[in-house]
Amino acid sequence: MGTLSVFLDVPWVQKTDIPQDFYKEDVHPQKVLLCHAGCQTNDGEAWIPPVVQRILLQISQDPTLNHEYLPRLGIYEYTRAATELAIGKESRALLENRAGGVHTVGGTGALWLGAEFLCHWYKPRFSTPTALYIAKPQWDSLGCIFHVAGFRDIRPYHYWNPVTLTVDVEAFLQTLQKAPTGAIVFLHAPEEIGLKPKEWEAVAATMEKKQLFPFFNIESQGLASGNLDRDAWALRHFVAQGFELLCAQSFSKTFGLYDELAGNLIVVTKNNETLIRIHSQLSKQISTTWGCPSSLGARVIATVLNSPALLYEWKLSLRMAVERIMLIREKLKEKLRILGTPGSWEHLTAQSGICSFIGLHTSQVEFLVKHKHIYLFENRQINICSINSKNLDYIAQSIHEAVLATSFKDYN
Repeated sequence: MGTLSVFLDVPWVQKTDIPQDFYKEDVHPQKVLLCHAGCQTNDGEAWIPPVVQRILLQISQDPTLNHEYLPRLGIYEYTRAATELAIGKESRALLENRAGGVHTVGGTGALWLGAEFLCHWYKPRFSTPTALYIAKPQWDSLGCIFHVAGFRDIRPYHYWNPVTLTVDVEAFLQTLQKAPTGAIVFLHAPEEIGLKPKEWEAVAATMEKKQLFPFFNIESQGLASGNLDRDAWALRHFVAQGFELLCAQSFSKTFGLYDELAGNLIVVTKNNETLIRIHSQLSKQISTTWGCPSSLGARVIATVLNSPALLYEWKLSLRMAVERIMLIREKLKEKLRILGTPGSWEHLTAQSGICSFIGLHTSQVEFLVKHKHIYLFENRQINICSINSKNLDYIAQSIHEAVLATSFKDYN
């Protein structure tokens, strides 16, 4: 057979600068990771709602459950409840049977499934190839999904102004106004920066005028404001305005199911016939990717969403988590005020949700990594839940030193 491998031409992929990797290799006793993927408790453990822990135990002891393959489109009780949670039980799209969900392997699975479907079947008359717009903070992490799916004209858009430390709605609207007719726009709701309803209305009106296609991403519904309906307002507005759209929905953060990934791809169309045809194509795609979704995470979520008592308990857990997040934001802002850290830090409490644009520049982030052993997301966001009573003072003091020691430069 010889001694040479048939894979001699496979190139080595250079290791990317992933903050988590550097954090693991760092031996400094005060090192801090501010880029956890999900919610953390004050003890630095993964946050899991108590109701989820109970249901996991119940399911593991349920003798009636088997381990047969699920249908390709997944557990109907799960996708129906998940879709209702996002677009509302009273949505006309649901009542007219032109909206439905597809059970996916996590939110990333929903993104991939939607991206591949759009690449093959979204054929507007206006632009060839179809332009796709993705927010700059998600450019690196999500742009590759659409690129591998087949999109070639992928463009970033800005909605965060690093100078004023506020949302730049006007710049976002100008990007939409200049976009080629029929382009796809990837939207996030709820957002950390919190577009107001009036601003979302302006975005929807511009997209309707330009005939742009919305692809929403909802991964933290309930963890922005503590109110599930309020966090879904933007998506529901688009649905009410008659848009056809896709929405990738994830429950990893809100249910603490990080290793039992359960996602849902919501499809909203003009009529039931179109929905059925789209579902048939998605079913075919699934048959060539994961075959069928996994069940455990979806069973837990379906159990909670379909029980009024359990749903109420879960909602209380979300509110408590949000209250802790808001308290951390307030404490960090107050610590920086007391230290006399230059600049305004009002944006810390003006934003909401797990992640936050901290307002630091590249040189300041580099200072934190090199001198203070504090690691942030590559897009300079932080996970607020990574801050706790044990590291709050150290983080605030480190940010203060970083701002004093470095100049304000590199706003990109």
